[in-house]
Amino acid sequence: MQELLLAVARGLVDDKDAVSVTVDEPREDGTIVYHLSVAEDDMGRVIGKQGRIAKAIRVVMRAAAVRQGEKVMVEID
Repeated sequence: MQELLLAVARGLVDDKDAVSVTVDEPREDGTIVYHLSVAEDDMGRVIGKQGRIAKAIRVVMRAAAVRQGEKVMVEID
């Protein structure tokens, strides 16, 4: 899952080396939280107009998680 998020984010940004993902321990309800960090200049590219790209990233991650029987949440820092 982490590799999928990295691949999607690196495809969107200019500074690919600044992309990083940290993973929190699963919450009580079993949800795993992924924190996506990108360079300050690339933040707009990842969020998109009115958050559309961020929403799309979250949808892709949720769909992949369902196939693996997991629950995930993506936060963009």
